[in-house]
Amino acid sequence: MQQETLPSNLPFLKMHGLGNDFVIIDSRGREAIVTPELAKAIGDRHRGVGFDQLAEIRTSSSADIDLDFWNSDGSRAGACGNATRCVGRLMLDETGKDEVTIRTERGILIARRAGDEVSVNMGHPQRMWDEVPLSHPVDTDFLPLEGEPVAVGMGNPHAVFFVDDIQKVDVPNWGKKVEYDPLFPQRTNVEFAEVRARDEIRMRVWERGTGITLACGSGACATAVAASVRGLTDRKVRMEVDGGWLTLDWRDDGVWMTGPTQLVFKAEFDTSFLERI
Repeated sequence: MQQETLPSNLPFLKMHGLGNDFVIIDSRGREAIVTPELAKAIGDRHRGVGFDQLAEIRTSSSADIDLDFWNSDGSRAGACGNATRCVGRLMLDETGKDEVTIRTERGILIARRAGDEVSVNMGHPQRMWDEVPLSHPVDTDFLPLEGEPVAVGMGNPHAVFFVDDIQKVDVPNWGKKVEYDPLFPQRTNVEFAEVRARDEIRMRVWERGTGITLACGSGACATAVAASVRGLTDRKVRMEVDGGWLTLDWRDDGVWMTGPTQLVFKAEFDTSFLERI
């Protein structure tokens, strides 16, 4: 990385949605500055700031903003629902609007005020094997893996397992194994879901490139879709994740996710930190 591409004392925000935490860099009015090396350095929870994902806001020609996502291992993430809600909150407060548009690799997403919370339409689920994507044609409702998970694309791939007792699931070992299964050419996020009622699910998640997180917005959407496809729940559910509660509503125009956001602090990276990257 050439240091001249980075401004001195680079400002950033730290936010979270249900403990799913993010560093947010506003790059409107300039070229994108985040690289794999910068994302990894910031994502180090001992020598950097630490995050589940990094979101970079950019000037958009087709929406209110563009938004790029990075994992803490320096890889790109195609979608991040809770970060989209967090940045949506920033844009709603900045503009005073009740609705803003955010362009991601997923397409143009809509964020709306929902009382003290924020709702985001995460778009239509991707159900075809090559959309998820998978390495070859299979039944996406019953993948040929132990536990027969459901495959759902939400701008990133997900494998959703339904279990009887989520407390007995070895999330780190099972999650990591499935993340790197050859069936998933881009690796995959892995969700474990216990259906409590037609309108309630308990879910835990292993995110590709990050590991266990307290919440995953796109994973929550994928889990709600998978449960409905299997006939286990209705299309609108409340979902408890490790960090709290979300509401998911699979409507005709896409999967709407509603939940809280929190701005933790505003700060800046010291020049000496940036010079070492």
